[in-house]
Amino acid sequence: MSCAILVFARAPVPGEVKTRLAAMLGAEAAAALHGRMVRAALQNALTVGQCRTELWCAPGASHPFFRACAMDYGIALREQVGNNLGARMAAAAAEVLGRVERALIVGTDCPSLRPADLESAAALLEQGCDAVLGPAEDGGYVLLGLRRTAPALFQDIPWGGSTVLEETRHRLAALGWRWEELAPRWDVDRPEDLARLAACPGWEDLGLSRRTRSCSAPPAGGRTSGSETGRPSS
Repeated sequence: MSCAILVFARAPVPGEVKTRLAAMLGAEAAAALHGRMVRAALQNALTVGQCRTELWCAPGASHPFFRACAMDYGIALREQVGNNLGARMAAAAAEVLGRVERALIVGTDCPSLRPADLESAAALLEQGCDAVLGPAEDGGYVLLGLRRTAPALFQDIPWGGSTVLEETRHRLAALGWRWEELAPRWDVDRPEDLARLAACPGWEDLGLSRRTRSCSAPPAGGRTSGSETGRPSS
């Protein structure tokens, strides 16, 4: 296959994942939710035609949860390598783009990222874009599609902060690459995000009272190009 979807995930170890949600759910339940979100991300990726799905694991691929995912979904396990998120993504992108033409890197914190988003990103790369960004509402990104890679995309980025997306846009512009953006999506990082998740079909059993907030996200259309301005609107 000429396309690979790289699902980046940490092992669902209580106290080490979704720590900000543990205050509301407890460490065990937060870890269980994390594992459920990993599986949801894999299921979304596996629906995308002509793309190979790989689970990129941290801190290693030996955790029983990862082994179970490999068995259940028939996917390859890869180990993340690097001392920070940027280094791990850079290493993965370089390795994968040495064997396929297009790569989509996604995390597991964004249930609002749908298969149609992945398909749109893969199609944009096939049509000639060097990169595709899937903006997050909090200023990061939930998807990075690449047809080529460069260290500048990953070095000295304030990962976890609100300027990741903007800084990545600047890096793409400096490289002179053509890129496109998908519609913004929301992710699940903080306790207040749980009500939004619980309002989504298939996630109603989180044990939370329903809120009026909707789980809907903007449609996948409305992309804007950053190839000329260097600061595409989102």
